[in-house]
Amino acid sequence: MPQDRGANRPPNILYIFTDDQSHRSVSCYPEAHPWVRTPNIDRIATEGVRFTTCYIGAWCAPSRATALTGKLQHSIESMHLPLGYPDFVSDPEVLQWWPRVFRQHGWYTGIIGKWHTGPDHGHGRDWDYSAIWDHSQPKLYGPYYTNQKMSINGAPPVLVGGYSTDNYTEYALEFLRGRAKEPDRPWYLWLCYDAVHAPWTVAERHLTDYPSVQQVPTPEDIYPPRPTKAAHMRVYGVWRKADNGQPVGIQDGRTLTDWEQQYNRAVRALDEGVGRIMAQLEAMGQLNNTLIIYTSDQGFAWGQHGFRHKFAPYDANLLAPFVARLPGLIPAGTVCETPICGQDIAPTFFSLAGLPLPWEMHGQDITPLLRAPETRWERPILMENTRYCWGSDTDVACGEAEGGIPWWVSLRYRDYKYIRWLVPGEIEELYNLKEDPEELVNLALEGEYHGLLAEMRAATIKELARTGAGMVKNLPPVLVLTREQLLGGV
Repeated sequence: MPQDRGANRPPNILYIFTDDQSHRSVSCYPEAHPWVRTPNIDRIATEGVRFTTCYIGAWCAPSRATALTGKLQHSIESMHLPLGYPDFVSDPEVLQWWPRVFRQHGWYTGIIGKWHTGPDHGHGRDWDYSAIWDHSQPKLYGPYYTNQKMSINGAPPVLVGGYSTDNYTEYALEFLRGRAKEPDRPWYLWLCYDAVHAPWTVAERHLTDYPSVQQVPTPEDIYPPRPTKAAHMRVYGVWRKADNGQPVGIQDGRTLTDWEQQYNRAVRALDEGVGRIMAQLEAMGQLNNTLIIYTSDQGFAWGQHGFRHKFAPYDANLLAPFVARLPGLIPAGTVCETPICGQDIAPTFFSLAGLPLPWEMHGQDITPLLRAPETRWERPILMENTRYCWGSDTDVACGEAEGGIPWWVSLRYRDYKYIRWLVPGEIEELYNLKEDPEELVNLALEGEYHGLLAEMRAATIKELARTGAGMVKNLPPVLVLTREQLLGGV
């Protein structure tokens, strides 16, 4: 039976945040390969809700900054790279994180795992408990997965050894054992696994998992050209067709099947960690008094549109899993088809905590969707990638390509997605995601859709203005063509 939280007792919040994890790696999603197995993550959905469409962010650092502020990258001031990537620095007086507000209202707060927003971790200000591997300082903290050093409760980093996914799970269990001693005090834990980021290191115990995988399906547009997409997309690609017909990496020669098998093997330890944490909550009597959300900083494309990457504005690159469980609030075994985004999460936590927002946030409280997942909202969701530039440094909206991918802004509204590459004189992209979920048919080149294209362009500009984007006054001009004009070289 669900535990009674009491009239004045908000639920605890466990926010599990993985790295580069596509929804296709979670077996409760129909897009996952049939051989993928994640029973513990699936349990959250079985006993709660699965969101079909979740846009947390475009890549690691801004997704985390949005999680800590409720704002998009173009409104996050003071974040910069004085020494080059990934050494982010920010001013804690200018750029404040919201967990300090929870602490001020009596919550016990914790952060475990990957940190990617600068050397100021906020222990004692934002967090009561912290166990941090700081990717912003790789020389000091070490690489992904192994040989990591971690800062425990604000102390200098120390070598912890072992496998990072298991380490972070152990710190989470330690955090929870401490919370069992204060059962009446609400807590918030942000558990940030560094899996399944490259190099996709697999725990030794999972090296032989999924042995029967023969060949994964080849995405339709894995190889260029993609003649109706933007100029850089017509030539982009990191795969070639081998003599046996399988896609292999241009640089490493490994097959797409090998890479996806390894990637999903690395997810296995994440799933085990979720199972151990839920068992601990159950033993404490707090499982049904805790909102559990499992998601990732963004998705990851494996072959789709030629990628082995995130960063790009396509669903294959962006979509993250999002499952949530809280008996008494979320009906079990439900599915929500309303798209949500990373900027929605902080407003939702404040709503559940019964606290006013400390500043304007860009998203929307999704508690109504948690209560009634069948609810459908029709609202625009703005996404962007301005790479290493933040705040007013994005006012001149024409960033150079990084890894072959220029800056972009995008808008999801109803069944459509609009993409505007921040490159002068580039075509736009428009997709009907209901009829074309793989984003293969660019409707921006169809004359009959030019009216809708103009509406989506205007709606994107409106959202940029609403969220305070200085770039709205400096967007580079677009090139509106028909398919015939583009293919004819006009």
